[in-house]
Amino acid sequence: MSVNNISVIIPTLNAGAMIDGLLSALKRQTITPAEIIVVDSSSDDDTQAIVRAKHPDVRLLVIDRKDFNHGGTRDYVLRKSSGEFVCFLTQDALPKNNEFLERIVKPFSDEHVALVYGRQLPRADARPAERIVRGYTYRPQSRTFTQADVKRLGINAFRASDVCAAYRRSAYLEVGGFENPVLTNEDMFIAARFLRAGWAIVYEADAQVIHSHNFTFKQQFNRNYIQGVEITKHSDILGNAKLTGEGFSMLTYTMKELLKEGEIMEAARFFIDCIFRYTGNRKGVLDAKRAARKSARR
Repeated sequence: MSVNNISVIIPTLNAGAMIDGLLSALKRQTITPAEIIVVDSSSDDDTQAIVRAKHPDVRLLVIDRKDFNHGGTRDYVLRKSSGEFVCFLTQDALPKNNEFLERIVKPFSDEHVALVYGRQLPRADARPAERIVRGYTYRPQSRTFTQADVKRLGINAFRASDVCAAYRRSAYLEVGGFENPVLTNEDMFIAARFLRAGWAIVYEADAQVIHSHNFTFKQQFNRNYIQGVEITKHSDILGNAKLTGEGFSMLTYTMKELLKEGEIMEAARFFIDCIFRYTGNRKGVLDAKRAARKSARR
């Protein structure tokens, strides 16, 4: 495998406060990507100016904000890139060290691996609950997933994340690429396609980025609403895989850890946060089913 054949793609919107740090971190990596492409959704701030002035070697593509969607935009840029392997990063995911790229492409030495996603570590300002949830979701042990795991793990076998993920171009094209349009979970849907086509997916715990969010209740509701809509609309791609009790397990684990730390108010806040997550998701599922029935009657 040639380590010089990796494209890095970063979608941005008003990333002026973080894009210089991210691009600088990528240039310090132990392996040098063949290209770095920033696709900007017509930012209102100085994102484009920073890229042009401080990183003239970075390829900058600008699209209309209304044309952005998580699957279609990533697919558009991937097809303009040249690398045999393509690494996607979000604008707020900062590699923890200079070995990030080297470690996220290492599993591709196995020719059966189509997708590798990395570990997300919480930012210093992460709320206690967010810190614990990141630790629960992104554990220190790497893992490989195949179609054989779907029956036991259900939808959790597909839980990849384009916050930091690398793709084998040939496998990506083989399964048809990301859904387009799609508002979220493009990574999950293509992961399901990979497994069904006989490819493997790797969670590489040694490929680490700093990434977390302190969402408000409203933001959690909206985020989970969109996920509920998209997962319901694309349930056929997921093979109607079962939703396991992962949400409840995460809730109980996080609550126990918060109480152990004496974070009683944070535990109460997190419980309310989970109510907003659940109700947002349920409303998204119901609205998607209602829309599907209406469409079928036409």
